[in-house]
Amino acid sequence: MAPELAELFEVSSPLARRLAAAGPHPDLVAAARRLVPQLTEEEKVQTLNAHPRIGERPANMSARSRAEQGDDVLPELERLNREYESRFGFRFVVFVNGRPKAEIVEVMRRRLGRSREEEMADGLQAIVDIAASRLRS
Repeated sequence: MAPELAELFEVSSPLARRLAAAGPHPDLVAAARRLVPQLTEEEKVQTLNAHPRIGERPANMSARSRAEQGDDVLPELERLNREYESRFGFRFVVFVNGRPKAEIVEVMRRRLGRSREEEMADGLQAIVDIAASRLRS
């Protein structure tokens, strides 16, 4: 997988694998935006689940994700992650963009009242927005 692609997306995701299989792209973010609607339901769920849980610090977490999420961990995030995944069947993904974790907790609480379709669409949009931000930095 191209280093730039691995820097922008979680390499284990179907989105990253399909982008890699399609060959070089002059604009990876635009290519990802075009590809997301073509993913199957299962690929969408797998793409969301490839992203690290907010507040989690797995050993295989990319250095980029670790830096973006910061070091502070809120116990409430673990409970909300479980509740969110139980309700929707995939991980909560949000473009943190420097917001404190306490603010993200409030976002999670609000989003638990939304539909699965809204959450899936917003989570996939966030994955591409995160990649766009990584490309700019």
